[in-house]
This record gives sequence, C-alpha cells and structure tokens, in this order.
Amino acid sequence: MARLPKVERFNHYVLTKYEIYNSIFMTLPFDSVSNTGVLLPLFKSICEEGYKKENNPTEIVNTFFDVYQNKPSSKEKYDLLFRFIQYIERQVVLFDAIEDAAFPIVNNMEGRGTLRSIKEEAQAKGQVTRLQDYLKTFKIRPTLTAHPTQFYPGTVLGIIHDLDTAIRENNSQMIKKLLAQLGKTAFFNKEKPTPYDEAVSLIWYLENVFYHAASTIFDYVQRNIFKGDDLHNDLINLGFWPGGDRDGNPFVTTETTIKVAKRLRKTILINYYRDMRKLKRRITFGNLQNKLAELETALYNNFYYSKTSDRLSMDTLLNGLLEVRDELIEKHQSLFLEELQSMINKIRIFGFHFATLDIRQDSRVHHKVLLNIVSRTQELGLDIFPKDYTDKSEEEQIEILSNLKGSLDPSQFDEDITRGTLESIYAIKTIQEKNGERGAHRYIISNNGSVLNVIETFAMIRLCDWDEPTVDVIPLFETVPDLKIAHEVMEALYTNPSYAAHLKKRGMKQTIMLGFSDGTKDGGYLMANWGIFKAKEALTEISRKYDVKVVFFDGRGGPPARGGGNTNQFYASLGPTIEDEEIQITVQGQTISSNFGTLDSCQYNLEQMLGAGVENAMTNNESNLFSTENKVTMQELADISYQTYVDFKSHPKFLPYLEHMSTLKYYGKANIGSRPSKRNTGSTLEFSDLRAIPFVGSWTMLKQNVPGFYGVGTAIKKLEDKGEFERVQQLYKDSAFFRTLIANSMMSLTKSFFGLTSYMKDDEEYGQFWHIIHDEFELTKALLLKLTGYGELMENEPAGKASIEMRENIVLPLLTIQQYALKKIQEIKRGGADDADLEIYEKMVTRSLFGNINASRNSA
Repeated sequence: MARLPKVERFNHYVLTKYEIYNSIFMTLPFDSVSNTGVLLPLFKSICEEGYKKENNPTEIVNTFFDVYQNKPSSKEKYDLLFRFIQYIERQVVLFDAIEDAAFPIVNNMEGRGTLRSIKEEAQAKGQVTRLQDYLKTFKIRPTLTAHPTQFYPGTVLGIIHDLDTAIRENNSQMIKKLLAQLGKTAFFNKEKPTPYDEAVSLIWYLENVFYHAASTIFDYVQRNIFKGDDLHNDLINLGFWPGGDRDGNPFVTTETTIKVAKRLRKTILINYYRDMRKLKRRITFGNLQNKLAELETALYNNFYYSKTSDRLSMDTLLNGLLEVRDELIEKHQSLFLEELQSMINKIRIFGFHFATLDIRQDSRVHHKVLLNIVSRTQELGLDIFPKDYTDKSEEEQIEILSNLKGSLDPSQFDEDITRGTLESIYAIKTIQEKNGERGAHRYIISNNGSVLNVIETFAMIRLCDWDEPTVDVIPLFETVPDLKIAHEVMEALYTNPSYAAHLKKRGMKQTIMLGFSDGTKDGGYLMANWGIFKAKEALTEISRKYDVKVVFFDGRGGPPARGGGNTNQFYASLGPTIEDEEIQITVQGQTISSNFGTLDSCQYNLEQMLGAGVENAMTNNESNLFSTENKVTMQELADISYQTYVDFKSHPKFLPYLEHMSTLKYYGKANIGSRPSKRNTGSTLEFSDLRAIPFVGSWTMLKQNVPGFYGVGTAIKKLEDKGEFERVQQLYKDSAFFRTLIANSMMSLTKSFFGLTSYMKDDEEYGQFWHIIHDEFELTKALLLKLTGYGELMENEPAGKASIEMRENIVLPLLTIQQYALKKIQEIKRGGADDADLEIYEKMVTRSLFGNINASRNSA
C-alpha cells in the first residue's frame, strides 16, 4: 500500500485526533466558571470574524461580551478572560502531545538524513569505507541551555509524556483522566526558578530521552556500519549550560555549579544502575552474574561522591564489563552480547559526567575582574603585575598576561564578582577530579572582540594554581564588527607563544563560538547569517594555515531570527571552505521539548544532524561553493539589508515601540527563568541591554517577527529596481545556503499576522512606525514568492505549514486577549482610562505569554 503524503498523514493523525480529543477536553467540568468550554469556541469565532472586518482587539472582546453575556461586571469579564487563557494553554499542551505521538508516523524515520538512509546510500555508491573513516572523527554536540523560553513546569512535562503514551495506545479512559489532570495543574511558577531548578528540569531530558536516543544511534552505527567493531569515537557529546552559565545571571554561584555537576554524575550512575539490573536478569550463567552484582553494588554506593577508598572510577566499571564481554564471547556463545555492548557504549559516550558543564562569562566582566585582581594583588604586596600595568598599551598587557602563573586565593578578594569568577575556575578543577575531564573543560567568553579578551581569561585560569590547564578557552564572537575581525584575533592567538603552547597540549584543537542570536539583533537577518558564514570561512583558512583544527560552536535559538529554523539543511549546505569535523549547537527553550522531547523526535533530529554533517562532507557538492558572481550578489544583498536594518533600529521610535507596545517588559515578570531579562538594572532601556530572547520573543508576540525578515525585501528590491533580479534568481538556484536562508525567513513571514496589531496604524505616536514594519513585511513576502515561484508561503512544506496554521489558530483568542490588555495598559499610561485595573491587565499580559510561547515552539 502506498504511503500517504506527509501533509495527509499530518491531517489524519494530528489534526483529526486533536479535534476529537479537544471536544472531550472542552466538556470536562474542572473549573468553577460554568460553560467556559462552550464559550471559548464562540469567542474564537468572534475573533476570526472581527479581524476580517479589521476590528481591533478591544472591539472584538467587547463584541463577544455584548453578544454572549448579559451585562457582566468587570470582575466577571476578567475572570472569564483568565479562564480562556487557562483553557488555551492546555489546548496547546494537548496539541503538543498529539503531534509528539504522531511523530514517527508523520515523519519518515528511515528517510533522507537518517542513519539507515546514510548507510544504504554509502553502500550503493561503494563509499562504506569512506563513511567509516568520516565517522571515526565526526561528532555532534547539542548543548542544552537554560535560556528562558520553556514555560512548561516539570509537572506539565510529565502529563505531556503520559498523554503521548496514552494517545499512541488509543487509551481513551486514560486520556480523559490526563486531560482532567491537565485542567487542574498549575502552569506557572509563583517564584522564579533557581539556576539549580532549571538544571534539574533539563536533566530530566538527559535521563529520560537523550540517554536512550544517543545510545541507540551509537549502537546502530557500530553494528551496521562498523559491523560490530569497536568505534573509538563517542560520536555524540552532550553539553549543558544550567549552573555554569554566569553571563548576566548573578544567581549562578560556585555552589550551584558544583551542585549541578554532582546531580549530573548521580543521574548517569542511576541510569547505569538500572541497566546493570536489567543485564543481571539476562546474564545469569557462570560466575558472570556475581561480577555484574559487584559492579551493581559499586554503582549504588557511588550515587553521591564517595570517600576516596570507595570511589568507583569509570575505568574500573568499563574494564569490569569488558571482562564480562570477553568471557561471554569465549564461553557462552555471545549470548546477550548486544545488550552488554550497548551498556559499554553508553559508558563510553556519557562517562561519569553525562554532559559537559560549560562555564560562560562576559568579557567585560572579565576585564573588570582582572583590573580588580591587579589592584588587590598590589595591595597585598604580591609580585604578579607591574605597578604601571594599567598604563601600558594593550599589546604590552597581552605580553604580561601571557606569561603569568600563580595561585590566587579567592577569599582574599572583597569584590563578589572577582571572588566568584576565580571560584568558578577552581570549580572546574573540582569537577574534573570527581566527574572526569569531560565533566567541565570549556570556558566560554561571551561578547569577545579582541585578543586581550581571550588572554585575560587565559591568564586568570593560570593564576588559579593551574600552570597547564586542561581547559579549552572558547571565544564567542557575536556582533557584526566582532565577526569581521574574528580571524585576526585568532591569528594573533595562534602566534602567541604561550597560547600556542597551550593549544599544542590540547591537541591543536580550537573551539570558536559564533552567536546567531545577538548577530541578528545587531545586524539583521541576512547580514548576521552571511557574516557568520564569511567568518567561518576566514577562521577555517587561518586555522588551517597554523595546523589548528577549528571547531565551530553555533549559539542558536529556536526561530530563524536566532539561527533556528531548519538547522539540518543549513549544515548540509556549508561546503568545503568551512571546517566540518564537528557540529556543535545550543538547544534551548521550547526547541528542547519540540525537537528532542520524545525518544522518536530526539533520535530523528540527532540522526538528521549527523546526516547533515555526512552529506556536507561526503558529497563533495561543488554547488555549495559560491561562485565569484554569487558571492558578490550575496554580499550586496547583505550590505543593503544591514543598512536597512541599522536605519530601522536607529529610528527614534524603535525602542519606545518595543517598550510601550510589546510584551518586552513582561518577560521578566513571568518567572520562567532565573536570569534577568536585561543586562542592567537601570530604569532606562538601552539597545545594548536587550537580551536576544525577550527581544525576538516580543516581536513574536506582536506577530510581526521583524528579526526574521526585516531588510530582506528591501535588499532584493534594490537589485530588482536596477534590472538585476536575475542575479538573485541565479544565487537562489545555485546556493543551498541562500535557499535555506530564504526558506527560514519564509517561516518567519508565515508566523506573522499584522491584523492583530493593525489598530496601531492609526496610533498618533507609533502609527508611522507600524507602517514601516508592515510595508517591509509586504515587500519581503511579495519578492520571496516571486523568487521561489510559489503561490503561497511555505508551499514546499505543506505539513510544516499546516502545523503552524493550527497552532496559530489555537492561540488566536489568546493573542487577542493579550493585545486587548496591552491596549488597555497603553490607554491608562496615557491618562485616558482609570488605573484601578492596571495590575489586572498587566497580569493578563504576563499570563498570556505562556501559551503563546509554547504554541510557537520556536518563538525565541
């Protein structure tokens, strides 16, 4: 029987099931407001009709109450609107669970980019040996971050997981109970989570999803591509930021970092313990069960850091299992060998650390700390820095710092930030002693723009009693100007004798992080992506010149505006001028739950990431190389787009518009993350203080998605006006990279809905600014359709488009309520309304964030 097209599978297994289960959910009597489930569809219908008539959110809400309510009091109105919010939040959860349950049916789990497809294609082309050679060194590293775009508390995640299972089993009784549970379960935190709380939430995914999915992939590669031979490459590394990311988060302390490392170690040992118990039930012959029982007891005794005499090392555990394997092969006909080998593989992948805990801090903080160290050590009479250090040139400071060594005591420093920074370095040493070197060996410098930024950090590490640190120093280049000089910074480091000696001890491997999020915020969509592409080319060239193996770590968010969208297409399109031995990316917020939240989706997306690397390396696809003409076109488009975006963000209404007309200020009130929503605590909003997540997220809430398209239309239009549209068409035809950028920008356009905010066009203060955004949207949409030849946006991805449309449809009433409340707040602030209800409206905006963010799945 022929397989149905993807969009038809989606319609049958997702949309149809949603309609069925939603009808059950809407009739459950779990709230004190009668007929809420009956009234919500009516309100949704009023919203749809209202926007067709170009009514504003206030008119829509008032129409609903006039038609379906008998002169309700203000309190009754507010109560019902809050109840609508609660209902819609849970509808989003239901849709998530249904889509997760249908994932292996809607997606082709053995299609292009999967391991089976990769293996069969290599066999067909006679390239199995070449594939084996590549997989001996290639790695992927998804790094889970704690950035606040994930609104589901642990209790709700548990319900989603159980709903997923019940839906797969068509267990209608359990589904009904879980929907009732969902209706009664709180969706928001009364207090902000601590960094440790965030870590525990994400460790759930490591324990229940990544542990199984990553090992399944490794086992498949070993058995089917390497024919059972040992694969001396862990293939999948996991990174972890909660508890180690100090950038802009004063609540991350050294105690937190150590506590998270302990939790990671304990969790992986518990997983090993469970697997060991399963092995014991199968390997029950000879004296092998006794050997496994000894290892099981040792694991149990080491859930917490044990005394040195009782401590189980990874080598001891691994060697014990290898002894069992040898005897199993020699004396027992390899019975249950695959199960045993799977556990051995897990230990090689996850060690005793589970995921590498990265430490990150801003270069500006490092500079302040370094100056404080200089001042304080001189006060203490320590002969470390020359007395005129601060008067010396940057080159002279670099020379001094490059040769520093010492053993600073953090307790001798009064400044909290100095003491905390030094303690975080000592914490890395502690974690390495307990969890192994892979437990923590990366120090990331955000906002890195110079050689001095790196050398200051390197010097501080060596001043912490660490002459030869087993730490990789990773500069993060984020802004457009920093990206342009990144290769110059790295060449200076490669030729610095002290740093070069350190690199040699680290295997001549240098990881460099590149920030898509802040790059887009700083320079717009096209320039950020093209700037990073060019930076990677330049960094690859300079690294190869000095025999350094460069690895790129991409700081990506969920939406295209923050480097998200279809990342697998992006990596498959890079070509041979960019080093490709590893793919390292950040995964955050709803992207964790949507792309890696279930065993099926996690395995599929990890395989796709592996497949993207293999495709880019194995095909030798010359079409991924830019011709001279196409490079000129791409640069011209990026330059025009960049200037257009810079002019836009320089508009005097840019920041006021975000501050007064969007949800920007409400992100910090939502208690969704431990990190403050802006970099300083001052009352005045500065562009440099804006964090990428609330910045992009606020445009998403407005359904304007500016960072994902602004400037693209103007850039293409400029070439069209010169009669050179064919150049853009040629670039689109030849470059997979450019096609991926256009497809992801198209996704941003698809998720936009200007009807929601069309009332702003008549606003005395912001009307003109709204028109500027809307005009660019319409221009970009028209030109992308012309460029692609599509009749509608995302025409080539009907299933993805259908999912977006359904999610947008579910939250339309929620968006309406949010804009209604924002409009009321604006009226109050301008003195045109009674401020008695201001607090209620602000709470309404904050509460409406949850469902809107979760429904978008990659909103920030």
